[in-house]
Order: sequence, then C-alpha cells, then structure tokens
Amino acid sequence: MAEWCEGKVISVTHWTEALFSLVVQAPVKPFVAGQFAKLALEIDGERVQRAYSYVNAPDDPQAEFYLVNVPDGKLSPSLHRLAPGDSLMVTTEAAGFFVCDEIPDCDTLWMLATGTAIGPYLSILQQGEGLDRFRRIVLVHAARYAADLSYLPLMQALEAKYNGKLQIQTVVSREESEGSLHGRIPALIESGALENATGLSLSAETSHVMLCGNPQMVRDTRDLLKSTRKMLTHLRRKPGHITSELYW
Repeated sequence: MAEWCEGKVISVTHWTEALFSLVVQAPVKPFVAGQFAKLALEIDGERVQRAYSYVNAPDDPQAEFYLVNVPDGKLSPSLHRLAPGDSLMVTTEAAGFFVCDEIPDCDTLWMLATGTAIGPYLSILQQGEGLDRFRRIVLVHAARYAADLSYLPLMQALEAKYNGKLQIQTVVSREESEGSLHGRIPALIESGALENATGLSLSAETSHVMLCGNPQMVRDTRDLLKSTRKMLTHLRRKPGHITSELYW
C-alpha cells in the first residue's frame, strides 16, 4: 500500500486554459529522474488519485508536475483549481522504470513526447546524470498548438547548456508554426521529415527511442519502428531499441 504525505502548493502556472503546472513542497523520498508520483485529493469523501511524472530534477527541493485539465475528469479539474497555500496528498515514494539507467548505450538517444509527457524527459535532462553514454540526444515535443509548448524556454536553455549534445525539435499538429514540424510523430518518421530536420539517422544500428505520451502515438510509432526500421522492444532480459511509457 502506498505511503502518503501532505504537500503544500507553492505556485501554480496556468500555461493555457487547460495546461498548468503545480510546484509543491512535500516530504517525499528521493526519486530517480523519469519516475512519477501519485497526487490525490479528497473529493466527496473519496481519495481520488492519479499518477504524474516529476518535471524537476531529483535534487530540487520542490516537486513540479505538468498537468492537463480534463473537464470531465475525476481529479484534474480539482487540481486545476488549487492555489498557493492549498494542500494535496503526494505518495512519498516514486515509481516507474522510464529512467536513464534502463536505457542501453547507443550513439543517438531519441526522446519522443506528446503533451504533458515531456515531464520525465525534462527531469532526466535537468539532472544530467548518465547521459555521457550517448553522443547525441534528440528531444522531440509534439503538441496540438504552438501555445501548448509550455516548456519550450526550458528546452531551449537545456539545449544551450548541453552545447551541441542535445537537439530539440518541436512538432505542432493543428497549425503551422515557425520552427516546428507539422503533423504527427509517426508520419514524420515514416516520411523521413524528422530525420531531415534533425540531420540524424533513426536506425537500429545507431539509435534508441524513448516513447512517452498519448497511447495512440506510442503504439503507432512503436509499430512503425518495428516494421520499417527493424527495431525491437527493449527488455532487461532481451535488449532492444524501443522503451515506452503510456501517459494515461
């Protein structure tokens, strides 16, 4: 059974009408970048809980979570209404294996995300440990609209910090946006547009692909990579080229 602690909301950032971030002070135990915690509120006498990835690096004393308000959701509308000083419950121990230590050595590490699933990658990149095993890292964030690229300034700052090792590429599906590719991640891989934009090859010989986000994107991309790039799902007992995490 999960152990819970009380967290206090330090700040709330409303990026759009639906997207928001919570910064929380809570006595959680150390976690590994890429892992998630569960947040909960008492609603109508019931503890309603959902899993959310840490955005912050493990050494940051304040926890940060990136969320989307689903109007008919059981929890997110209540989280969306929180203000600084409000309380919520947080699991003290993080969980999940979508972490750098689980990724095998490769030349190019591709981090592909949709929506709020950019969170675990930001945690991994802000921490920066264990990334010297990869010559290049490509961080791809796909969203419906350019306004949904909430953490683009942080992504750009990380790109500068890594001084050529990290390359970011944004993708927008429902409008044309300068600097972003237009469409969906699977189609951009199939057409070669993603590789053309980054100047890097996405192949079984050189790459490992991390997939996190919309389950349809994860499934479609995984199937495409298996069928056209001869990539395999990565397992501890059988190393491969694709590591994935569904985000709801």
